[in-house]
Amino acid sequence: MKKIFFFIFLFQTSLFAQNLDKAYFAGGCFWCMEESFEKKEGVIEVISGYSGGTTNNPTYKEVTYGNTGHFEVIEIIYDKNKINFRELLDHFWINIDPFDEYGQFCDKGYSYRSVAFYQNDEQKEYIENSIMKLEKKFNKKIVTYIRKFDKFYKAEETHQDYYKVKFLNYLRYKKACGREKILNNIWN
Repeated sequence: MKKIFFFIFLFQTSLFAQNLDKAYFAGGCFWCMEESFEKKEGVIEVISGYSGGTTNNPTYKEVTYGNTGHFEVIEIIYDKNKINFRELLDHFWINIDPFDEYGQFCDKGYSYRSVAFYQNDEQKEYIENSIMKLEKKFNKKIVTYIRKFDKFYKAEETHQDYYKVKFLNYLRYKKACGREKILNNIWN
């Protein structure tokens, strides 16, 4: 048991030694968000999971069909020497429909709503300012939630790297949802 705690301590210590940090966003299907953010320069790893609710250690079924208050969220581990929170936030916006109050693309329901989580006042201010700019640009109300980050629960292994492991299933899902078409209509 002592060895496990030692390795956890070493991992956490190495995060700070390498100038790594974490950010949290909900943008509908975490498989799609994971794919998009893993392609960004400076992003070390993206983990699918749940956050924002009240249930401890929720399952996919509980989050999707229950009343946990959680969203499908990604945890982004990134190198602050190569990318910063502001750049991650900009990337978040172009990967969601910030005007959809019912979910994202073909995934509807509370757990699929878009959320920008902040961990400090500076991040909160970045989010609020970017929302004001986008509302001015589009002359439309942004319905993405702004939430203070509390806890992250890693999703089941079947959801991790789904876009790589179940590539063909993932492509069929993504195309059927019309995600890329909707994003192009909004952002291009």
